[in-house]
Amino acid sequence: MPAFAFAAPILPGKEQLDAETMQRLASNDEYAEARRAAGVTREAIWHQKLPDGTTLAIVLLEADDPQAAFGHIATSDAEFDRSFRAMVQEVHGFDLATAPPPDVRPIADTTF
Repeated sequence: MPAFAFAAPILPGKEQLDAETMQRLASNDEYAEARRAAGVTREAIWHQKLPDGTTLAIVLLEADDPQAAFGHIATSDAEFDRSFRAMVQEVHGFDLATAPPPDVRPIADTTF
């Protein structure tokens, strides 16, 4: 399954809000329906604390067309997607609907 991964800095003091929100959404039917509507089959999120104290959210999306799925999440007018983008704005400090897509280029993808 094709995948798209990126890292997004978390604003200072918002780490717990992000973790609690994403853990709560993991069992939320509306979240699952929104991701299915975008074509997402898996979404995984990790937090990585950097030596300078900054925390990154590392996000993995799996979908038949990951770029289209990300675009759907960023621009959908569905109520859930709008509220999700508001949470992203609060936690990460950028608006998915207007921010440029993450500039990510694959370097290696090896299966053993």
